[in-house]
Amino acid sequence: MKVLVTGASGYIGRNLINTLKKDCEIIAVSRNTSNKKNEKNVVWKQADLYSQIDIERVMEEIDVAVYLVHSMHPSSKLTQGTFRDMDAILADNFARAAKIKGVRRMVYLSGIIPDDKKLSNHLKSRLECENILGSYGIPVVTLRAGLIVGQNGSSFPILKSLVERLPAMILPSWAYHKTHPIALKDVINILKSTITREVSCNQIIDIGGPEEKNYRELFEETAQVMEKKLPMIDLPVIPITVSKFWVRLISQAPKEMVYPLLESLVHDMTMNKNHYVHGISNAPTTFKESVRTALDNEKAKNTLKKKRFNIKKEINRNDVKSVQRIKIPSQWEISDVADYYIYWLSRMSGRVVNTDVKEDITHITLPFFKTPILTLEKSNARSYRDRRLYYIKGGSFAFMRKEGRSRLEFRRVLDTDEVLIALHEYEPALPWFVYSITQARIHLIVMRLFGIETKILSKILNHSTIESH
Repeated sequence: MKVLVTGASGYIGRNLINTLKKDCEIIAVSRNTSNKKNEKNVVWKQADLYSQIDIERVMEEIDVAVYLVHSMHPSSKLTQGTFRDMDAILADNFARAAKIKGVRRMVYLSGIIPDDKKLSNHLKSRLECENILGSYGIPVVTLRAGLIVGQNGSSFPILKSLVERLPAMILPSWAYHKTHPIALKDVINILKSTITREVSCNQIIDIGGPEEKNYRELFEETAQVMEKKLPMIDLPVIPITVSKFWVRLISQAPKEMVYPLLESLVHDMTMNKNHYVHGISNAPTTFKESVRTALDNEKAKNTLKKKRFNIKKEINRNDVKSVQRIKIPSQWEISDVADYYIYWLSRMSGRVVNTDVKEDITHITLPFFKTPILTLEKSNARSYRDRRLYYIKGGSFAFMRKEGRSRLEFRRVLDTDEVLIALHEYEPALPWFVYSITQARIHLIVMRLFGIETKILSKILNHSTIESH
């Protein structure tokens, strides 16, 4: 069996590869493979998952594709947009590539989704990714886990650092929300069994250890394992916004990791009996045992260092990623959105910005500039009914590399009236400081104004459609 593992350099990915490589042929995918070495049954391949071309290239002859990806860490020097919108693009690229390359099934490690209409942005993103991955006709097994207890990762190191560094703890109301912790080794074993398990349709499975616990109990039991006294005082009036700041300060974890995780603590994240599969859902390891294992591994391997909390920016050039989500009239196709935007630029600016479209080439010009500031070329090969892609082929505002892939895309989110407008791998010709305080900010303003107009049009046109019926 040939298995592709994305997020292969992450702590779950690394452990999964070590478990699978005895029985499977592994294609390990990472954004940077310069420090990776192939070994028996493990081949490392470099790919930018924001590029569907890259994903298709590494998906050749894959049987099972494992999705262990999230975009909470920036991958460009400047990132404009929310992690939810980034995640939607990554999931759509992945699923579309899997469909094109004939992948038999996919496995996605998600988070437990509470039965709550008002979800945090982090959980909204997880759920949206589930729906996107499952929309291409390939069977997807989604494993929903609560707090994963391992020596690295995201949630447990934050919890551990709070217990370790605080002399006492003041507990907000979220400390009494419940979760279903699960040991890293159990997650890896469940992933392995799921990868080798044949399925014919999409399936959601909640997984967790033998105990439901609130966060106060997690703090208490972690302190007990660490043989530390940790007095606790309840102060339920502390809002989650304040908690985010002090947790980030004490844990020294980046805000891109802390803030989304803390916002999800307003929910009880416990297993749903409708998503319970005996032999898979019921992991055997207790929370205390999983904490002991994590701490023992930390001491043995000396892997949990302060630098683990730093965002590792594998960024070696001045590129920009900008993604905005807008609402459009339900009658519009993606081609309508892209065409409207091109001509709207000129109209919105009072003809200060001019757009000249000739077949697949669009020139965007400004007064007093002899040459276009940007030249866009529509990619017919990479444009579909629900996606329109332009490559940036030149212009005085764009720094062009021989191997550059700067591009602008319009992409529908599932079958909704929402569209993502994304700029990828764009490198400005302006000096970076000048760009960051001028062109970058103007781009955001333009996108917001366009989103406001399409939202108004959506209300007008949708209302007219209802009245006509």
